[in-house]
Parts: sequence; structure tokens; C-alpha cells
Amino acid sequence: MTDNQSLALGLGAIFLAVMLALAGSGALSPNRRQVARSLAVVDRMQLGGGSQVLGQELSFADRVLRPFLTAMVRLARRLSSAGVAERLQYRLDVAGNPGSWTVDRLLGVKGAGLVVLGAFGLIVGSKSAAAVAILFGGVLAAAGFFLPNVLLYNTGLKRQQRIQRDMPDALDLLVISVEAGLGFDAAIGQVARNTDGPLASEFFRVLQEMQIGKTRQEAFRALSDRGDVAELRSFTQAIIQADALGIPIARVLHEQADEMRTKRRQRAEERAQKVPVKILFPLVVFILPALFVVVIGPGAISIAKIFSK
Repeated sequence: MTDNQSLALGLGAIFLAVMLALAGSGALSPNRRQVARSLAVVDRMQLGGGSQVLGQELSFADRVLRPFLTAMVRLARRLSSAGVAERLQYRLDVAGNPGSWTVDRLLGVKGAGLVVLGAFGLIVGSKSAAAVAILFGGVLAAAGFFLPNVLLYNTGLKRQQRIQRDMPDALDLLVISVEAGLGFDAAIGQVARNTDGPLASEFFRVLQEMQIGKTRQEAFRALSDRGDVAELRSFTQAIIQADALGIPIARVLHEQADEMRTKRRQRAEERAQKVPVKILFPLVVFILPALFVVVIGPGAISIAKIFSK
């Protein structure tokens, strides 16, 4: 193994170690760690400095990872367009805030991916011409910068599909609960407790927001904005209008449940009609050539032998 290859492997290992440390050590945030760090700085200033705080040495995350993360966040903000924080926060809400990630944590990972993968690409491409090395480093740097966005979008898309799939069953349970005599809020709590998945989490959040003082309309508007699913928006708008106009909730829920079941059946029929088109490409590329070899192959060999004589 050459020196360049060893160096490239070493940088790759460092990148993985940094990512794992950022994800596992909580170096990217929570408020209690920030407050503790601030208190530690004040205590160190009062005691005259050094690396000792309250008789304990600062952790590796406080000494190394946190300054590195701060620099990466600044770099990512400079390279991003205006309003990037709002867009990323919206994508995080759509994805359900996986792992309690924050905008700063995501920006830090984007900046770290840009720097580390860019350096890795320059080292790997250093065996070739300078232009090739710069091109290779630029491609990897761009991939490291935009890959977190792609993963976040993919997570949000899967979550939206799960909500769309769970909506009809959740509405059926909601209708049964209301007809059994429960109030609407209690029925939502019943659905949230007896189901799982992102839709149950969203219903729990709606109840929590109403408990802290939000009106039902405000809580359901926030649910519609977070969900970004057509069926969920239709359901929330119907509930908001029914609450504003005084329409009985049970009748609205009946209509919404019927509509959701109809849409689910239509989606299933649409996917079934797409199957012949999707199967055409593998059929032509992989199955028909093998079939031709099996059927025509023996005859072609016999004809070749006859003409060779």
C-alpha cells in the first residue's frame, strides 16, 4: 500500500470517527450542555484559567469537537443561501425531527462533510494531474455538503408515505371512538395511544399543544404544515371548518373516512396499472435475451455445423 493510499484511508477513518463522535456524544447541543459550558468558562476565568474546571479536566468534546463543529456551522452558513435555517427546520419538522437533530447540528455535519471529503478527494486524486485532483476533490466536497440534505429529504418522504398509508385506519378508529361517546380530543388521544408510527406522534403533539394553551384550530394548522401530506391537509381543513361553523364532528369524520378509503383504493389501482410498464425494461433487457439463447441456441449451433462441412 502506497503512502497516498494510507493517508487516504487515515482521513476516511478520521471522518467516520468525527461523525460518530458528533452523533453519539451530544457534542452538538442540548441546552444543558451549553449552560454547563458557560458556567465552566466563568469558573475558569474566576480561578485563573488552565484546563481544569471545578477540579475536572474538560472533555474531548468540549476541547476539540465543539470548536470544530462551530467552525463547520459557520462555513456551512456562508456557503448556503439566505433562509437556509428556515428551510432546514421545515425539512426537519417534515422528517419528524429524527434523533432530536437541530439546524446547527445538520449544518455542522454539512460543513464537516465538505471539508473532510474534499480533502479525501484531493489526496486520492493526487496521483493524477492537478486538474483531475481538483475535480475529484470538488465532486466529493459537493457530495459531502449536499448528502445530509438528500438523506433528510428521503427520511421526510418515507415519513409522509407512512402517514398517508395510516390515515384511513386512523380515521376509522377515530369515527368509532366518537360514535362510542368520546369527545373529539379524547378520541384523538385514544387513536394516538392505540396506534404507532408518525401519525400517532403527530396526534400526541396536537394534544400537547392544546394542553399548553393553543386553540384547536392553531394546533391543527400546525399539524397540516408539518405533515405536508394532501390527505392530512384535507382532514385538518375539514376539522378546522367544522369547528368554526359548528358542524357535527361525527358527520365530518364519516365523510373524511370514506374519502380516505376511496383514495387508498385508487392509489392501489394506479400502482397496479403501472406494473406492466415497470416490468417492461427488465423483461426486454434480461429475460428475452436468455429466452432467445435457450430457444434459438441449439438450432443456431446445428446450422453452423451443417454449413461448416
